[in-house]
Amino acid sequence: MSLTVSERLGAFVAGSDWRDITPAVRREATRTLLNHLGCALGVAGDPAVGAALDVMRACSAAPTATVVGQTARLDAMGAAFVNAIAANLLDYDDTHLRTVIHPAAPVAPPVLALAEQEGRSGAEALHAFLLGAEVACRVGNGVSPGHYARGWHITSTCGVIGAAAGCARLLGLSAAQTAHAIGIATSQSAGTVENLPSAAKNVSVGSAARNGILAALLARSGYEAAPQAIEGPLGWARAMGDAPDTDAMLDGLGTQWEAARNTYKPYPAGIVFHAVIDACLELRERLGAPDPASIAAVEVAGDALLLARGDRVVNNARDARVSIHHCAALGLLRGRAGVVDFEAPAAADPLLAAFRAKVTARLDESLPRGAARVTLHLADGRREEAMVASPRGSAGRPLSDAELDAKFRDNAALGGFAAKAEAQIAAIRAIADAPGLGAMMRLLAAP
Repeated sequence: MSLTVSERLGAFVAGSDWRDITPAVRREATRTLLNHLGCALGVAGDPAVGAALDVMRACSAAPTATVVGQTARLDAMGAAFVNAIAANLLDYDDTHLRTVIHPAAPVAPPVLALAEQEGRSGAEALHAFLLGAEVACRVGNGVSPGHYARGWHITSTCGVIGAAAGCARLLGLSAAQTAHAIGIATSQSAGTVENLPSAAKNVSVGSAARNGILAALLARSGYEAAPQAIEGPLGWARAMGDAPDTDAMLDGLGTQWEAARNTYKPYPAGIVFHAVIDACLELRERLGAPDPASIAAVEVAGDALLLARGDRVVNNARDARVSIHHCAALGLLRGRAGVVDFEAPAAADPLLAAFRAKVTARLDESLPRGAARVTLHLADGRREEAMVASPRGSAGRPLSDAELDAKFRDNAALGGFAAKAEAQIAAIRAIADAPGLGAMMRLLAAP
């Protein structure tokens, strides 16, 4: 009898040998962690992070794990919850483009918290994170694009499965126990796209991280799940979408690494908007920073996902990060798209608001995911057009190590950690050689 999806994934996670992981894959896992932890540091003072910390502190058990950018420590589940929220808060984190999963936010925090609690080495933590991220992305492959199109926030819904797998590996669970942890996680999978512009998104990402630990601990204690929890007739995949593509989940497992295809954002906005920003920056440069009055209208064309995510009215900062209109306005008017350009003052800026009203979105099914075409209709009757298929940070134009380090420094400065940034970068990049996580996590905590 052939193995089920959970059993195949469980065997892969439990049987993986760190010595078989190529340097290139190890490097990408480390780059993902660097990007992830920088994003968490950058929002250390954000009220959303503070509120989550207060809630979890009130119900935390013994404080065994670091909360990034904070003086407080929490139990592993509490730290995982808060750290996941922080890393994903500004939509500035990593993206697996095929699925639009942000794999680090739900997977890295529980793995790091458990590794710190259990005294595991840096290599063990990095390996467990890599395996968890791989499981999240592969399960996502098998349900995309229908899963997201139906309204499921795939970072959370697949992230909890990856988090369970990574935690199972860190706890040394057997293949069978890991399969059960994965199956248990499917019963804790939640999060909707409708909630993305609200704080409810934070809850689903944080819960995915926390529940990954819970699933692994329950499996270690003897809890079991249905063998076909993922692909069964009444299993997770069909309950949340269409019949799964199990080949996309399993083919090349252990040799073709989805986690190594991760990408990193140069702009703190949804990944599908980066081509819009780049196209508008190109047009701004071509026209010599034009007067806004010289632009009568702006048309942005893209695929269905771009329009579904971003054809919206901007009422607040969360809307701005997922708005076609705001991204176009930033590129053309400000010539930049940094963290401050998506905050509340920018969302309420009357000049940006007036220009957003000039922007319309149009479906162009010929454009691939992640691409955008921007057409300017100028007041003098001329038209200017720019099309971007591979925006900065995409697989075709990945951020270099130097660019990732610069992004980390910027985030560290935003969070008040500029003086420690170089030491933090060095510690994260050396995680695979660290005997434990204590020194790195102390650097990432507030004094």
